Amino acid sequence: MTWNLLASPQQEAMPRIPNGMRVYAIGDVHGRVDLLNAVFERIDATLRDFPIEQSVQILLGDYIDRGPNSREVIDTLIARRKQHAIVCLKGNHESYAVQLLSDPSVLAEWTQYGGIQTLLSYGVKPSTRSDPHPAEDIVRAFREALPATHRRFLEGLALSFTCGDFFFTHAGVRPGIPLSQQREHDLLWIREDFMLHEEDFGKIIVHGHTPAKEPEVRPNRINIDTGAYATGRLTCLVLQADRRVFI
Repeated sequence: MTWNLLASPQQEAMPRIPNGMRVYAIGDVHGRVDLLNAVFERIDATLRDFPIEQSVQILLGDYIDRGPNSREVIDTLIARRKQHAIVCLKGNHESYAVQLLSDPSVLAEWTQYGGIQTLLSYGVKPSTRSDPHPAEDIVRAFREALPATHRRFLEGLALSFTCGDFFFTHAGVRPGIPLSQQREHDLLWIREDFMLHEEDFGKIIVHGHTPAKEPEVRPNRINIDTGAYATGRLTCLVLQADRRVFI
């Protein structure tokens, strides 16, 4: 990879972030703490080798489920926030976990989307056909196993972040609705209506949620979910001035 984020003359104005700022946006982690640590090592190397006045690391949600180390991912993010400027956004999988704490009926649906791996990472044994447990018992065990710091983390996640000409959120936005008026359900769950829309959203939307083999760069959006839990590829988009690279 050639590291070159110096702004170059363009015939037409390109989307950009403020001068003196660098943004690192990281796609869906899904319990792959090994990949997350590797990305953080690359980020630290670029900050060391190419210093910048100000930088922010933005994670687009879905830290838990499917992969094997959900608890360790949250531990890593909590620790990382103590030393770096980090914005952790909410994904639909975190929404399930938060709902579960007060509504055991969510358990059956959540486990279909990879929640079993999260329960196991916290030492909670999920129900099986040979060893069934009432949902209330599993949720009680999850509440007891979830550290207070993790609960505060999950309940305090932001829905979006704006920097310059870019709007960061987990899934996407509802076309035709101002970015400031987007509903939480769309920001966490939307797919086709957003992905198929080719018109301008007001800003470039940087999102995850819908896995792709490679980062998708469109005139109105950038998808950086490369299916880390299944592919072993966790994508980080780096933005500086009007330039972008992937690491």
